[in-house]
Amino acid sequence: MKPNQKLADALKSLKRLQDKHRGVIDSGDLKEAQRVLLIEEGFLRVVMKGWYVCANPRDREGDSTAWYASFWSFLAGYLGKRFGKRYCLNVEASLLLHTRSTVIPQQVTAIAREGGTSVLDLPHDTSLLIYPDGKAIPKKREDIDGLQVFSLPETLCKLGPQAFRNLSREAEIALGLVRDPGDLLTVLLAGDGMPAAAGRLAGAFRFTGRADEADRILVTMRQAKYDVRESNPFEIATPLLGVTRERSPYVMRLQSMWAGWRDDVLSIFPTAPGLPHSAKDYLRNVADRYRADAYNSLSIEGYEVNDALIDRVAKSGWNPDGNAEDRRDRDALAARGYFQAFEAVKTSLKQVLVGKNPGQVFRVDHHRWYGELFAPAVTLGILEPHQLAGYRSGPVYIRNSMHTPLPREALVDAMQALFDLLSQEPEPAVRAVLGHHLFVFIHPYFDGNGRIGRFLLNAMLASGGYPWTVVRVKRRDTYMGALESASVGGDIKPFARFLVEEMLDTGG
Repeated sequence: MKPNQKLADALKSLKRLQDKHRGVIDSGDLKEAQRVLLIEEGFLRVVMKGWYVCANPRDREGDSTAWYASFWSFLAGYLGKRFGKRYCLNVEASLLLHTRSTVIPQQVTAIAREGGTSVLDLPHDTSLLIYPDGKAIPKKREDIDGLQVFSLPETLCKLGPQAFRNLSREAEIALGLVRDPGDLLTVLLAGDGMPAAAGRLAGAFRFTGRADEADRILVTMRQAKYDVRESNPFEIATPLLGVTRERSPYVMRLQSMWAGWRDDVLSIFPTAPGLPHSAKDYLRNVADRYRADAYNSLSIEGYEVNDALIDRVAKSGWNPDGNAEDRRDRDALAARGYFQAFEAVKTSLKQVLVGKNPGQVFRVDHHRWYGELFAPAVTLGILEPHQLAGYRSGPVYIRNSMHTPLPREALVDAMQALFDLLSQEPEPAVRAVLGHHLFVFIHPYFDGNGRIGRFLLNAMLASGGYPWTVVRVKRRDTYMGALESASVGGDIKPFARFLVEEMLDTGG
C-alpha cells in the first residue's frame, strides 16, 4: 500500500472516532500502526500514556490550542472509561459547568467511589485530582457534556463561603438560574438539614435583590425547627446581575462582565470629545488611516501584506478573473475583502456621526461588514455563498487561549445581548472597549472575528468623537495578552490601557 494511502486510511479511522469521542482517543481505539503514523504526521497529540487528542499538523511544538479545545472532552472520556458513572466532579467544577464557564481551569477535582487519591499531571500545567469518598457522591447526578456533576440545587447548597468569594460571577449566575427556591429547600431540608448553607443562600438571594426567595428559605427552615442565621457570602460591593429573567448562563455572563467592568474602563479612558462638528472631516481622517489600518489589522491575523498590495486593491488594480497571480493570491483576497469591508464601515460611520444609536447601527450592519470581508473568496469559489449567511455552524478555538468561545447554540442569544448592551450604554468608551472584547469573546464567525471586532471598536469610538485607532501589529502580543487577561483573568484594565495607548500613539 502506498504511504499516502496508509495515511488516508488512518485519517478515515480518526474521523470516525473524532465524531464519536469528540476528539479524544485512547490507545485501544486505533490500530497501533495507524496511531503511530497519525502521531508522526501531527494529527494526534499525546496527553498521557494511552490517551491522545486530535490536533492540527500545522500547530507548532508547545501549541496549547488542541489541548484546551479537548480539555473537558478528555476528562469525560478518561473518567468514563475508568469509573463509568461511579464518580462526580466536585461542587466547584460542577458550578463551572452549570454556568458554562468559558475558562479552562488549572485543576479539576473528581470524587470517585473506589481507588486511592491521585493527581494526573496533564498538558500545559493542568491537572486532574481524584480522591475516593463514596459518601460524598450524590445519588442523583446530572450529565453535562458527558461529565457527572452535582445538580444545580445541590451545587449551590454545598458551595462554601470561599467559593462565593473566588467564583462570585459563577455563583451569581447560578443563583440567576434558580427559578424556584423550593428546589434548594428540598436539598437543605434533607437528612440532618443544612442550616449554615440556608443562611448563606438566604443572604445571597437578598444581596441580589430577591428578598422574597430569601424570606421563603428562612421561614421554611425555621418552620422545620432549624436555627438559621442569614449571612451574605459575597464580598463584591454590589450585585452585577441582580434580579434577572434571563435563562441563558452565557447571556448572564456577558451582562455580568459588562456591569463589572464599565467603571474600570471609565477610570482609564479619557473623556469623550463628543460627536465632531464636521462628519466630512472625520471621515476624511478615517480614509487617510486606511493604509495603516489595513496593513496592521491584516498582519495581526497572519496575512503578509505590503503598501503595494494595499494600493493595488484600493485602486481596483486586482483582477481575479483575468490575472492568474491574483487568482492564487490568498493575501490579495484578504486585502480586497478588507478594503470592501472598510468602505462598508465608513458608510455605517455616517449614521453614527449624525447621532444614530451606534448599537443599533452595528446590529443592522455587522453582517454586511462580514459579507464584504469574505465576498472575494465567494466570487472565486473558495467559499460557498451560504457561508456568508450568518454565524458559524460549529465550534471554533482561539489559538493558545484558555478561553473557549461560546458554542454555536448560544450565538444568537449572546449577540442579541451584545446589541442590547451596546444600545443601552451611555458612555462611548465603554461601548468601544467592552464591545470589542465581548465580540471576540463570543467569536460568532469561523473567521474574521478580530477584524470585525476592530471595526466595531472604531465605530464605537466614533460615537464619542474619539479618533479612528489602529491596533499595531508590532504590539500584537500585548494586544492578545490583554484580551486574555480579561477573558481568563477577569481583568479588563490591561485591555483598556492598551487601547488608550494605541489611540494616543497612532495619532489620536
